[in-house]
Amino acid sequence: MPSIDAFADRLSGYLDNDQVNLVRRAYFYAEQAHDGQRRRSGEAYVTHPLAVANILADMHMDHQSLMAAMLHDVIEDTGIAKEALNTQFGETVAELVDGVSKLTQMNFETKAEAQAENFQKMAMAMARDIRVILVKLADRLHNMRTLEVLSGEKRRRIAKETLEIYAPIANRLGMHSMRVEFEDLGFKAMHPMRAERIRAAVRRARGNRKEIVNKIEESLTHCLTREGLEGEVLGREKHLYGIYQKMRGKRKAFNEIMDVYAFRIVVDKVDTCYRVLGAVHNLYKPLPGRFKDYIAIPKANGYQSLHTTLFGMHGVPIEIQIRTREMEEMANNGIAAHWLYKANEIDQPKGTHARARQWVKGVLEMQQRAGNSLEFIESVKIDLFPDEVYVFTPKGRIMELPKGSTAVDFAYAVHTDVGNTCIACRINRRLAPLSQALESGSTVEIVSAPGARPNPAWLNFVVTGKARTHIRHALKLQRRSESISLGERLLNKVLTGFNSHLDKLTHERVHAVLAEYRLEVIEDLLEDIGLGNRMAYVVARRLLASDGEQLPSAEGPLAIRGTEGLVLSYAKCCTPIPGDPIVGHLSAGKGMVVHLDNCRNIGEARHNPEKCIQLSWAKDVVGEFNVELRIELEHQRGLIALLAGSVNAADGNIEKISMDERDGRISVVQLVVSVHDRVHLARVIKKLRALKGVMRITRART
Repeated sequence: MPSIDAFADRLSGYLDNDQVNLVRRAYFYAEQAHDGQRRRSGEAYVTHPLAVANILADMHMDHQSLMAAMLHDVIEDTGIAKEALNTQFGETVAELVDGVSKLTQMNFETKAEAQAENFQKMAMAMARDIRVILVKLADRLHNMRTLEVLSGEKRRRIAKETLEIYAPIANRLGMHSMRVEFEDLGFKAMHPMRAERIRAAVRRARGNRKEIVNKIEESLTHCLTREGLEGEVLGREKHLYGIYQKMRGKRKAFNEIMDVYAFRIVVDKVDTCYRVLGAVHNLYKPLPGRFKDYIAIPKANGYQSLHTTLFGMHGVPIEIQIRTREMEEMANNGIAAHWLYKANEIDQPKGTHARARQWVKGVLEMQQRAGNSLEFIESVKIDLFPDEVYVFTPKGRIMELPKGSTAVDFAYAVHTDVGNTCIACRINRRLAPLSQALESGSTVEIVSAPGARPNPAWLNFVVTGKARTHIRHALKLQRRSESISLGERLLNKVLTGFNSHLDKLTHERVHAVLAEYRLEVIEDLLEDIGLGNRMAYVVARRLLASDGEQLPSAEGPLAIRGTEGLVLSYAKCCTPIPGDPIVGHLSAGKGMVVHLDNCRNIGEARHNPEKCIQLSWAKDVVGEFNVELRIELEHQRGLIALLAGSVNAADGNIEKISMDERDGRISVVQLVVSVHDRVHLARVIKKLRALKGVMRITRART
């Protein structure tokens, strides 16, 4: 580890003297603050902040980032307050240090929750200043380099977190060199034996491949010289974790992965990249479908390069990346390659810096919408998934999305309101299912309707964190408003039995009951009733303070309209439909479940007013309701078509059909039909009875 003097000499190569002195001052402050503290390895603690600053200096980071690196553990480990740093080194440095510091003073139930909360805090700091994440990445990298001194369990936990979060973040910010080191160090800590085996195999393979690599390199160099093109040909090593991932994910043997020879050609300008591409395609035959132009359409992290795969001599596959020197620097150091942040910057950040800010803005939006820190960190993990597809809006704008994204993910990427109101999509001008995975190059158009709402089923196929977070948020709001509405109707029904109404109650009485239940507003109480967490009759008695009175008399059943939404569901055991006698069963957290009056599953609870409530169907009930029919009939050709035709003739819709053969002559068909009410069901059954060979039709109960 170089001394502070040697480090200061390094910095003088790109920082002015005043800035170098500020960094030195931060080092001496940290040295004094950490006095007497030692790392697990036995070294003085201050060696760690100095090493972190060294990593940032490799990327030519500014003096404020280096000062924050020197001081990054001071708030957390020495008891020095943020205000003290603010006084000594200014607000910017204090904010950076605070952004990297963990929430040590809080107690968490689990380690995962603590990590999630800390990451959530850091995400908010990143939104204010993106340098927070660069200091944190450098801190994590030095910790990963010195992991051997920790216990096996702690080593694996830190390595797992690094592979799941910090390596993908480095990738998202285009910092390839750091990502590769994170992945290889994490792999070694998680699976030491596998890492050693692959390392030994790579070493052996490198010796066997040397001759072929040299020949290919010579032929590529000679080709460039012959065409009068200037460029540097470099052999490219696959890193251990990358090999391991391909072996696991693609189920490939080690030899299959090592049979591919990888080279990089670095040139002076963009124009030369395409000339070199033409030259190498003339030298060796290109593999169809393997050419990718990331110069014209850069990756989401700003990465630019031409990728092509060729059939080399003796049919050996050769992967080639062609890029400029600036792109090479960008690919290795990403956002840190051309640090654009200046204290008085007037221009808007460009390129990778702008992309990184856009990503951080998206992370902050997810953080605001997420229900809790664990849900947020899951969304971020999904969002850091590296493979991308590139699709176009109808106006030709390019959108980058993770692999496997659907039209719903696309809709939310365009705008939250577009996602919330989308009802259909066109892919390449043809109507397509919302769940269809998008492919690169497709043009996607979203059809939306003003009153539409997100569908809970979307959560089964969306890929992006943004879509998942916004769907959950919209469903929570929808569920809350529907719970409040149902809760109000249930409470008013009970209050009517006492000749009262919610509107007639005094504010004082309502607030007293809310305080008793530790709730802030009446809507929270109504929501609890609607979700079945509190019983309406108990709440009514508290509101009226009439514990001595009899239970409220039923003032007629509660009318069901079919538009109650997520807080009202229909039991699958007895499938009630409008016209059937029904009863409502209150289930905690789920709201109300509608059963048939004679359903066996609620036999014991039917007469318990805490659990059940008499219901009736409103005259204007709307919707379609599923009913299961059991049909016994003589076996005949075209049986399914006949049944479908009859149901269709009665304006019914078949949701599901299955058939058993009782013997060679009789068939039993289970038919799930969608109908409006009992009259409609009677019409469907009448049509089915008219079929030749039908012996018996019964409505199934499970």
